[in-house]
Order: sequence, then structure tokens, then C-alpha cells
Amino acid sequence: MLLKTLCETHGVSGDEGRVRDILLEAVRPYAARITVDVMGNLIVYKKGESADKTIMLCAHMDEVGLIVSAITESGYLKFQTVGGVDARVLVGKRVVVGQNNITGIISLKAIHLQTKDERTAAVKEKQLYIDIGAKDKADAERVVSLGDYAAFDTAFGEFGDGCWKAKAFDDRCGCAVLARLIQERCAYDTYFCFTVQEEVGCRGAQIAANRVRPDMALVLEATTCSDVSGAPKHLEVTTLGGGAAFSTLDRGSYSDVELTKKLYGMAQAEGVMVQYKRTTMGGNDARAVQTAVGGCKTCAVSVPCRYLHSPVSIVSAADYEAVYQTAKLFLTRAKELI
Repeated sequence: MLLKTLCETHGVSGDEGRVRDILLEAVRPYAARITVDVMGNLIVYKKGESADKTIMLCAHMDEVGLIVSAITESGYLKFQTVGGVDARVLVGKRVVVGQNNITGIISLKAIHLQTKDERTAAVKEKQLYIDIGAKDKADAERVVSLGDYAAFDTAFGEFGDGCWKAKAFDDRCGCAVLARLIQERCAYDTYFCFTVQEEVGCRGAQIAANRVRPDMALVLEATTCSDVSGAPKHLEVTTLGGGAAFSTLDRGSYSDVELTKKLYGMAQAEGVMVQYKRTTMGGNDARAVQTAVGGCKTCAVSVPCRYLHSPVSIVSAADYEAVYQTAKLFLTRAKELI
């Protein structure tokens, strides 16, 4: 299963090469032209039934994680987070560090050694470190270097009734959908863009969109699903099992109203489960794509994801399939949408 392989492959923002290599092999048989640009974006062109318009589909390859910023004399690794990671979800989690996947555990001073203030305050990033079992700094430096990335070490698996658990669903779900879609017919000439560095500012998408100059674009994502204990109904954002989640606006972009309504209605008419996001928090590559060159009509559709940006997230297989079916409609019936 491609999604499983992608989720278990490590690709923190700025270090997406291993993810890109897997996708490259998956899409190569269906591509008319493949480009890997200087940023590391994978841009795959497929000729459509018409060349009158240019379509772009976009998903980002990178995931949130950590980067080694210092090595202590005792051989522990201090780190900075890459992307939006809450330090409170990190304690005791397993990671792999560097290209050789050195196993590490994110650790914190034992509770019986903490002051009263330390025990009652929220954990801060500066208090944490990665223990790789090194005897001292020299021992650690034999296997790890400053600037090495650390990714969460989480196995993909089935979870509950019809769900999956893994790390990096954001946005390996979108990448897996794109890799499936390239096998479908295209109404217009289409660029399938697997972008880099979304989690640190949508940098890859900005370059890719300026290169492609699309007339219409669909951004495929994973988005927050907070249908959990204690969350008010109006702040749940999306509902797990509720279908593909359409954005109206967020902190970085406005989805094109006409395009969004048409695609939403088209999906409903075809019996695809769809829902709207109920808050405007967050953002995605749509903010870069929407304003590229002269601008383009853009829509964002996401897989709802519990515990986003954490060492383990949960998605519904039915929601994932709904996003695929929605994106397939966008691709094959683009002439009705543009």
C-alpha cells in the first residue's frame, strides 16, 4: 500500500528526498514529463484531452519533525522543532535521527528531580532532549551531526473500525491520492506537483505554481479533526468519517467560491461524502498557489486527521477515499468547473 510506505518514510521539511524517490517511481510510468526543481519539488506533467487550460494538483511531501541543534557533553541531542509541533506531545516518544535512522527517545528530567514549578508548568521545548544511548559527546558525534533531522518513528496500522494510525498523514494522504490520480484521464493538460517545505511556509508550492502558471488548482491536504472529548461542537473543525473536507478560507487563503460550490455539489451528486471545515484556523499550499503570477482559481480539499502534527495521527479510510473521488471529479470533469 503506497500510503503506508509513504507514512513510514521519513521526510521532515527540507529533507524530503526519500519520499520524493518513492513517488518518482510510482508516477514515472504515467508521466509525459518529470521535473525535479532546485527546491526539490517533484513536478509531473500529463497531457490532457485539451490544451486550452492548465490544471495543477498539489500535495506536499514534507512532515513536521525536529532538527539537531546541539550535542551536550553527556551525548544528549538538543533540538529545535520543524513546523508546528506542540512540545507537550513529545515526551517519551521514539524518533529516528539522520540518514542512518539512529534510534532515539525524547526525554525530560525525571519528575522526582523537578521543582514544584517545573512539575506544574507546561513542558517547554528547551527542557527536552533526545537520548540515543551515547556514552558522551564524542560517542554521539560518531553517528549524529548538527543539522541532522529527526522524524517520529511510528508504524502504520489499522486502528478501530475503518481507521488507520500513523505519523505524517499530513500530507502523505494527499501525495498518495495524487499518485493514484495520475493514472486517470485528464480533461486538460495537468501538472501533478509534490511540493516541499509546506510546514515551514509553503515555500515549494510558491516556486512550483510560478513555474506551472495554472488556470485552476486543487490543493490536497490533511486537516485538523477535533471531534474529541471536551471540544465544543462548533470548534470540532471536521468530523472523522464525515467525508472530504472543503475549506472556505483559512489564515493564508480564500478558496474560490464558485469553484468550491461547484465541486462540492458535483461530489454530492455522485454520492461522495463531503463536509465543510467549521473554523478558519491553519493554512496550506493554497496560499502560495492562489497568488502565483497572475493568480488562479484555487480549491482546497482535505482528509480529516485527529492529532495532527503529533507522533501518531488517525484518519478514516472512508474519508481518504472520499478525497480521492472528489479529486478525480476535479481532474476528469474540469471543463465543468473552470
